[in-house]
Amino acid sequence: MFNRTRSLLVLALFVVAAFASGCGSQGVSVPSKTVAGAGAQTFSEKCGGCHTISYAGTHGSKPSGETNSKDRTNGPNFDQRKETYQSVITAIRQGGFSGAIMPGNIVTGDEAKAVAIFLAKYSGRNPD
Repeated sequence: MFNRTRSLLVLALFVVAAFASGCGSQGVSVPSKTVAGAGAQTFSEKCGGCHTISYAGTHGSKPSGETNSKDRTNGPNFDQRKETYQSVITAIRQGGFSGAIMPGNIVTGDEAKAVAIFLAKYSGRNPD
Protein backbone atom coordinates (compact mmCIF):
# COMPACT_ATOMS: atom_id res chain seq x y z
CA MET A 1 0.00 0.00 0.00
CA PHE A 2 2.81 2.42 0.91
CA ASN A 3 4.65 1.75 -2.39
CA ARG A 4 1.50 2.35 -4.44
CA THR A 5 0.77 5.63 -2.63
CA ARG A 6 4.37 6.70 -3.03
CA SER A 7 4.33 5.83 -6.74
CA LEU A 8 1.15 7.84 -7.28
CA LEU A 9 2.63 10.79 -5.40
CA VAL A 10 5.80 10.71 -7.51
CA LEU A 11 3.73 10.49 -10.70
CA ALA A 12 1.53 13.41 -9.58
CA LEU A 13 4.61 15.53 -8.79
CA PHE A 14 6.09 14.71 -12.18
CA VAL A 15 2.90 15.75 -13.99
CA VAL A 16 2.69 19.01 -12.01
CA ALA A 17 6.36 19.80 -12.69
CA ALA A 18 5.98 19.08 -16.40
CA PHE A 19 2.90 21.29 -16.62
CA ALA A 20 4.44 24.14 -14.62
CA SER A 21 7.61 24.19 -16.70
CA GLY A 22 5.57 24.95 -19.82
CA CYS A 23 3.39 27.69 -18.35
CA GLY A 24 3.79 31.24 -19.54
CA SER A 25 6.45 30.54 -22.11
CA GLN A 26 6.47 29.14 -25.57
CA GLY A 27 10.17 28.38 -25.28
CA VAL A 28 13.06 28.54 -27.71
CA SER A 29 12.49 26.50 -30.87
CA VAL A 30 15.96 26.76 -32.39
CA PRO A 31 18.44 23.88 -32.07
CA SER A 32 20.34 24.59 -28.85
CA LYS A 33 23.71 23.23 -30.00
CA THR A 34 24.09 25.95 -32.65
CA VAL A 35 25.29 29.55 -32.47
CA ALA A 36 21.77 30.65 -33.49
CA GLY A 37 20.36 28.52 -30.65
CA ALA A 38 22.65 30.20 -28.14
CA GLY A 39 21.59 33.55 -29.58
CA ALA A 40 17.92 32.62 -29.26
CA GLN A 41 18.43 31.70 -25.61
CA THR A 42 20.25 34.96 -24.88
CA PHE A 43 17.60 36.90 -26.79
CA SER A 44 14.87 35.20 -24.75
CA GLU A 45 16.58 36.09 -21.48
CA LYS A 46 17.79 39.62 -22.23
CA CYS A 47 15.59 40.99 -25.03
CA GLY A 48 12.27 39.17 -24.78
CA GLY A 49 10.69 41.66 -22.39
CA CYS A 50 10.61 44.27 -25.16
CA HIS A 51 10.75 42.28 -28.42
CA THR A 52 8.71 39.52 -30.02
CA ILE A 53 10.00 36.58 -32.02
CA SER A 54 8.30 33.21 -31.94
CA TYR A 55 11.54 31.26 -32.38
CA ALA A 56 12.74 32.53 -28.98
CA GLY A 57 9.27 32.21 -27.42
CA THR A 58 9.08 35.94 -26.65
CA HIS A 59 6.09 38.28 -26.80
CA GLY A 60 7.45 41.61 -25.59
CA SER A 61 6.34 43.89 -28.42
CA LYS A 62 3.22 45.92 -27.88
CA PRO A 63 0.37 44.52 -30.01
CA SER A 64 -0.72 46.90 -32.75
CA GLY A 65 -3.44 49.25 -31.55
CA GLU A 66 -2.45 48.94 -27.87
CA THR A 67 -1.93 52.34 -26.29
CA ASN A 68 -1.05 51.41 -22.69
CA SER A 69 2.69 52.08 -22.65
CA LYS A 70 3.00 51.18 -18.94
CA ASP A 71 2.74 47.47 -19.68
CA ARG A 72 5.18 47.11 -22.55
CA THR A 73 7.69 49.04 -24.48
CA ASN A 74 7.30 48.88 -28.20
CA GLY A 75 10.37 47.03 -29.35
CA PRO A 76 10.16 45.72 -32.90
CA ASN A 77 8.29 42.50 -33.55
CA PHE A 78 10.89 40.34 -35.26
CA ASP A 79 8.30 37.86 -36.49
CA GLN A 80 7.25 40.67 -38.83
CA ARG A 81 10.46 42.65 -39.28
CA LYS A 82 13.47 41.14 -41.06
CA GLU A 83 16.93 42.15 -39.83
CA THR A 84 20.46 41.67 -41.09
CA TYR A 85 23.44 40.67 -39.00
CA GLN A 86 24.96 44.14 -39.30
CA SER A 87 21.75 45.99 -38.42
CA VAL A 88 21.41 43.90 -35.25
CA ILE A 89 25.03 44.50 -34.22
CA THR A 90 24.56 48.25 -34.79
CA ALA A 91 21.30 48.32 -32.79
CA ILE A 92 22.88 46.38 -29.91
CA ARG A 93 25.89 48.72 -29.76
CA GLN A 94 24.00 51.99 -29.92
CA GLY A 95 20.82 51.03 -28.09
CA GLY A 96 18.39 50.51 -30.94
CA PHE A 97 17.84 53.13 -33.60
CA SER A 98 15.64 55.62 -31.78
CA GLY A 99 17.84 55.82 -28.70
CA ALA A 100 14.75 56.14 -26.54
CA ILE A 101 14.51 52.94 -24.50
CA MET A 102 16.94 50.17 -25.39
CA PRO A 103 20.23 50.36 -23.49
CA GLY A 104 23.37 50.17 -25.58
CA ASN A 105 25.51 47.05 -25.27
CA ILE A 106 22.78 45.09 -23.50
CA VAL A 107 24.77 42.08 -24.72
CA THR A 108 28.40 42.17 -25.83
CA GLY A 109 31.08 40.03 -27.42
CA ASP A 110 30.14 36.50 -28.43
CA GLU A 111 26.63 36.92 -26.97
CA ALA A 112 25.97 39.92 -29.23
CA LYS A 113 27.28 38.02 -32.26
CA ALA A 114 25.08 35.00 -31.43
CA VAL A 115 21.97 37.21 -31.05
CA ALA A 116 22.78 38.88 -34.39
CA ILE A 117 23.21 35.51 -36.10
CA PHE A 118 19.92 34.29 -34.60
CA LEU A 119 17.94 37.37 -35.67
CA ALA A 120 19.51 37.50 -39.13
CA LYS A 121 18.47 33.89 -39.70
CA TYR A 122 15.03 33.81 -38.03
CA SER A 123 13.57 37.33 -38.11
CA GLY A 124 10.76 38.02 -40.56
CA ARG A 125 9.71 34.35 -40.62
CA ASN A 126 6.70 33.97 -38.34
CA PRO A 127 6.37 30.18 -37.98
CA ASP A 128 2.59 30.36 -37.32
